[in-house]
Amino acid sequence: MSVERLQKILSQAGIASRRASEQLMIDGRVTVNGGTARELGTKADPSRDDIRVDGRRIRMPERHRYLLLNKPRGYVTTRSDPHRRPTVMDLLRGVREYVYPVGRLDFESEGLLILTNDGELAALLTHPRHGVARVYEVQVLGSPDGHDVERLARGVTIDGRLTRPADVQTVPSNRQPSNRSILRITVREGRNRQVRKMFEAIGHPVDQLRRIAIGPLKDSRLKLGHWRELSTDEVKLLKKAVSDRPASPGRTDRPQARR
Repeated sequence: MSVERLQKILSQAGIASRRASEQLMIDGRVTVNGGTARELGTKADPSRDDIRVDGRRIRMPERHRYLLLNKPRGYVTTRSDPHRRPTVMDLLRGVREYVYPVGRLDFESEGLLILTNDGELAALLTHPRHGVARVYEVQVLGSPDGHDVERLARGVTIDGRLTRPADVQTVPSNRQPSNRSILRITVREGRNRQVRKMFEAIGHPVDQLRRIAIGPLKDSRLKLGHWRELSTDEVKLLKKAVSDRPASPGRTDRPQARR
């Protein structure tokens, strides 16, 4: 391998996303040949240099793993949790490689989640400049009218910033209580608990949230709490989804956050 920026190497090794790897460096948890590497411009050669995180030498993955998990409620989307809550890693029995979640679903949300050790693809999928669509089915309090749906479609202000336009549809159903409604919303950016905050902004808080698609990926047959390998064709479709969308100039959004 050639000399690369350290955060890119850590990402390729499946340690964390590039942004999270930068924070590891800033926190002084990364060393190269025995010296602490805090400078974000630091470069190294993983085939020659001794690169360690928290004292453990990193190893480049022998093969990439791409997993699709149907996350249930009651699990944290991290590799570990300081409060000892169950994490999505507890659901990955039999996976020996060091994989990590791509993006987040909050504790009370459920649905599709990608886990991988391909740091390059993870970085592309989570960066909003590529506009990879996430589709959510939400049950909300009350009955949003046409004006509410139009507001969501145009964008609403949350945390002082306007959201990008979204695709919103009301889903006819007799499954929900009379004081609830089900909608399907597609967003192409990621902010902390964005979908929940968008519905709060129009006065219809989310009661239940489920992610049903990530870019080209869907799987209505995957049971809650179960996972499977992505097929070669599915991985190709994901890579095509990020390569087909040119970067938007002037965007400084942060990578995908939890829902």
